[in-house]
Amino acid sequence: MTTLADAVLPLIRTRSDVYRWSAANAHGQQMHEAVDILEAAIPTTPPSEVYSVTHKSLASAIKVIARADDSSGIIGDACRRLLELHPKAAAAAATPVSKLIDWMMKFQFDDDEVDYFELDPVAYAPALGEVGMAAYRKRLSEVEARLGPRPSEDDRWTSGHSHEWFTLDWNAKRLAVLDHDIEAIIRTHAKDRKVAAWLEDTAEAFDEIGEIDLAIDWAKQAVDFGLGHQTLKAADYWCKLLEEHRPTEVLEARVFVFRRWPSSTSAARLHKAAGKAWPNFRDEAVATLATSPSDAVLFALLTLQEPQFAWNLAHSLVLESDHTWSELAKGYEKVDPIAVLPIHQRLVENELVEAGAQHYRLAARRLAKMRKLAAGSEHAVEVDELIADLRETHRRRPRLQQEFDRAGLPREEQL
Repeated sequence: MTTLADAVLPLIRTRSDVYRWSAANAHGQQMHEAVDILEAAIPTTPPSEVYSVTHKSLASAIKVIARADDSSGIIGDACRRLLELHPKAAAAAATPVSKLIDWMMKFQFDDDEVDYFELDPVAYAPALGEVGMAAYRKRLSEVEARLGPRPSEDDRWTSGHSHEWFTLDWNAKRLAVLDHDIEAIIRTHAKDRKVAAWLEDTAEAFDEIGEIDLAIDWAKQAVDFGLGHQTLKAADYWCKLLEEHRPTEVLEARVFVFRRWPSSTSAARLHKAAGKAWPNFRDEAVATLATSPSDAVLFALLTLQEPQFAWNLAHSLVLESDHTWSELAKGYEKVDPIAVLPIHQRLVENELVEAGAQHYRLAARRLAKMRKLAAGSEHAVEVDELIADLRETHRRRPRLQQEFDRAGLPREEQL
């Protein structure tokens, strides 16, 4: 092997049991180190060597992920980095077109190890050239001809050739983008326009080829589709397109999105877009968010950065969320450290409703925080008495006692 291969391939390959989550994560980090080395070597290494090592690394990486517990996605991300590098390396090395096409077809249609990675023909276009792309399209057509009648969209997933149809459809979408074919992009991405995400996909394709007006139009169609999570995601994309290409329309769009999906997040984005005009929207935003105490409090605390206002809202709106109370206590302690002690106490007691080391650990840390806040005040004794009461109440929970000790909380004999 070459020097580059010696440095890279041993970090990709492994005979270890990567089915264990921790082992898979550790090896995944090692794979990323390998890709780092490979990318760093590109400027000083012959292109043919870079391609050879990249190609071998990708083949080995696919074998690794096929038997790994990659629930953290670390190995998958390393594979995607190699998939992004592979077409660039192939173009730089002037890889024989016929050989490259054979590999692309095998990877997509004949490799039984994994079927959740796609190749992007747009990325491979420089390596294939005009003649190579024509040959690649022909090979795709041959695969489709062998499959028989195309199933409907609803029946495709139960088809015996579902993977082949998915792969062909993916290639059709990407080739439409490569061709800058507006009608083909709409046909392959929007399909029957029954899913909001498909409309956003269409917008993204038009954005990719520089058809910005069409991208904005299709993103807005996705926004108007309904009220589900897909349309909310599309709304954020629509606003980002406007920020980049039509900044004068952003504020109106952010107002629209907030009124349709009021939350601390949409309010924060409206606040940013409004800038100096924010006072014109403040009353409406606060009144709208009042129907969701958690959103109202988080917006006042994190976006407006008004802890006193957030504190008042939490009490007047009868905030119930422990998570939001925890965030509020963290922010309000700078205003009045003693006032947050009852909040911390309630959160500790709620935490200890459930048994378990994690619950004990979080409760212990919060109690230690309370001791720090109360230090030097008349409430310091009350906090220590609370700790003593909790130790007594949960005296049959040795792990709780252990976590309290680790957090430096006093025992009764130390008081």
